[in-house]
Amino acid sequence: MTKMRHLKGKGKYDYDYINDILFFKVKDREYVRSIEFSNMVFDIDLEDFIVGMQIFEASKFLHIPKMYLKDIPKWNCNFTIKNGIVEINLFFQVSMRNKIIEKNPIIQQPTELPNSQISIAVPA
Repeated sequence: MTKMRHLKGKGKYDYDYINDILFFKVKDREYVRSIEFSNMVFDIDLEDFIVGMQIFEASKFLHIPKMYLKDIPKWNCNFTIKNGIVEINLFFQVSMRNKIIEKNPIIQQPTELPNSQISIAVPA
C-alpha cells in the first residue's frame, strides 16, 4: 500500500469573466506541468502535488451566473488522490441577492499521480 502524502497551503483565486474560467491555486508553489481533463486543467508541481486548477465554462459547470463568480470571499479546495483516482471537493460561497450560496461539487477523474491529499484554503 502506498503511503499518503499531505500538503496544506494558503490559496488564491481568479476569475476570467470574458472567457468564464475560474482559477484556484496554492500560493507560493510553482507548477511544472499540467494535466487536462474535459473542462478542467490541473497544475502539478515538482513533487507531483496538484497545486492549482482551472475550470473552463465555470458558470455552466457550477450552475452559477458569471456575475457572481467575480467575487468569491471564502473558499477551500481539497484534492485527494488514492489508487489512481483524483477527487476534488470545492467549497465556496458567492453572494446572490443578499444570500450566501454554498456550492460543493465533487469531481472524480482517473490519474497516474501518486497518492496524496492537498488542502488549499482562503480564510474568511
